[in-house]
This record gives sequence, structure tokens and C-alpha cells, in this order.
Amino acid sequence: MKSVPVQYQVSPYLVFFLVHSLQVGVGILGFERIVAKFVGNDGWISMLLAGLTVNGVIWIIYKILSRSDDDIIAVHKQVWGKWAGGGFSLLFLVYLFISGTTILRSYIEVLQVWMFSNVQTWVFAIILLSLTYYIISGGFRVVTGMCFFGVVVPAFLVFTFFYPLKYADFRNLLPIFNHSPQEIMMGMQGCLFSIMGFELLLMYYPFIKDGQKSQKYAHFGAVVTTVIYTYLTVLTFAFFSENQLSRSIWAYLSMIKIIEFPFIERFEYILISFWAFVIIPNIVLTLWAANRGLKELFQIKQKYGLLALLFIALVCNIIMDDREKINMMNAFVGKAGLYLVYIYLPVLLLVQTIKRKMRKKA
Repeated sequence: MKSVPVQYQVSPYLVFFLVHSLQVGVGILGFERIVAKFVGNDGWISMLLAGLTVNGVIWIIYKILSRSDDDIIAVHKQVWGKWAGGGFSLLFLVYLFISGTTILRSYIEVLQVWMFSNVQTWVFAIILLSLTYYIISGGFRVVTGMCFFGVVVPAFLVFTFFYPLKYADFRNLLPIFNHSPQEIMMGMQGCLFSIMGFELLLMYYPFIKDGQKSQKYAHFGAVVTTVIYTYLTVLTFAFFSENQLSRSIWAYLSMIKIIEFPFIERFEYILISFWAFVIIPNIVLTLWAANRGLKELFQIKQKYGLLALLFIALVCNIIMDDREKINMMNAFVGKAGLYLVYIYLPVLLLVQTIKRKMRKKA
């Protein structure tokens, strides 16, 4: 076990903010269209089931980590050995980096389409990545503080969840249970990219004081996320017809366009601006985890590793210059996350359990 000094650790209750802030990101702005493509008006069922299964995966994560009281890098070495374990760890870090880069590019796309159509991608990328460097350089406690504010500061936007209710027609949800179990499963896969983020527990677990005491807060964060996403799915399907939803890339933003005040005509501009408080924790914590893993694997100084990651992220954002490439990366991250949390982690727990029993018998 590589113990983390107490001054760098955070209290267990902050895991709620770490889990919840990472699950609520850019995906919430338009995940409904992807779900509707697979399962139609039963999309809320897929979202509810996907959210419930997340709690099962969180239990698996804590079971794996509690046995070594360390992060996934150390677990891989213990279970698979130095070289094979290092290979699995490197794949996981690549996944984290691609995930963070894709979140950044997706938010920049929203800014360009809705607010600043003439501003180049590299301008937004440099601004956001510079802020990312500043926050990560402050250490994990600063990163956690950003996740805390990423939940608290935009909390006033919760009223936007209820304003469109008076225009909703809940008959659009009928008939219920009109799709096969296979279609429901496909819909769950479409939900997964939006509710990922909890798997970063695998990296920051050693930075939590009394890690096992934080499990209830991780579950609570996932439950709150599930409730929010399921409610928004129901609301969106009641607000739009299935045909309208298929043409709406950012359904949530399209829905709140109806909100007007005497002194504010385009309220969605305010929401998109404040959404930076939601997106930045996603980028910061993901790239922090990737950088932390590089330090453990290759003994690279975190400062130089972080600069290298940010430069590569900038190049990747410039290369992803159209909607098709962004969609492709979102689909890749979603599938990779699916294999990681629903296939690999259960297998890892099984192998770890077998090896522990073999050592006890020996």
C-alpha cells in the first residue's frame, strides 16, 4: 500500500460531490435523442435501469479497492503481475484521457453552435486547458473543491427542470413497455456515456480518509444522478414528440429556450455559461487521474506529465473539427466504458477473489 499523507486526503462525504459532479456533464444536454433512437418512448426505463446498475458497479469497485486499500494501478500489479498489470493500467489511463478530451470538445461544440460561432476551437481549448492546469497544479484537494462548487454553484438551475412541465404532454409516453428487453438494453448502452464518471473512484480512492466509510456517499451520489436523469428523460419525452426529438441534438437546451424573463430573452445563454462550472470538474478530475496514473506507472514528474497531456488534448480538440468525429469519439468512450464497468471489473473482482483464496490455502 502506498499511503497518501493525511494533509492530501479529503473527507468521506466529499465523495458524493466527486461522484455526482462527474456523472452530470455535457451528456445531460442531449442524451435523450440517443436513447430515443434505440428504445423510443420507453427511454426512461433504460435510464432508470442503467442508473440502478451503476450502484452495483460501485459496490464492485469498493470491494476490489478495499482489499488492497490502494488504487487500480496497484490492484493490477497484484492481480496480473508487473507487466500485464501495467498494460491494463495503461489502457485504463488512455480511456480516461480520451474521455476527458471528448468532454472538453463536446462542450466547446455547444459554445460554438449556440453562442460563439466565429470563435475557433483552439481559442476555447487553450482557455479551458489553462484553467485545468491551474486547478490540477493545486493538488487533489483543490480538484475536489472544484467538484464541490461544480454541484453547488449551478444548483439554482434546477428550476429549469420544472418550467417546461406546463407544456408537457405525458400521453407521448404511451404505450409504456412497448419495446423488447433487447431494445431496453440497447437504450441502457446509449445512456452510459452520460452517467459515466463514477469509475474514477478507481484512481482517487487512496485520497479519501477512511475510504470504506465513503461508500454510502458514492451510492447516494449515483442515486441522485439517476433521479435527475430519469426525471429529465420523462420530461423530455413528454415535451417533444418522438419525431421532434430525433432531430434535436441538444434536447435540454431546445426545451429551455421557452424560458423568458422581462430582462433576459435568451436564457439558454446563461445556462450554457454556468454549465462551465459543471464541465470543468469533469475535465479536471479526469485529466488529474490520467496524470496521476502516468506518475505511478512511469515515475514521471506530475508537472511534466500534465503539460504533455494538456498539449495532446489541445491537438486532439483541433483535429476533431466536425460533428461526425465528435460523435465517433463519444460512441467510443461509451463502448469502452461499457466494457470496463460491466465486463472487466466483475472479471477483475473474480480473479482477485480466486487468488486471495489460493494464497490462504497455500
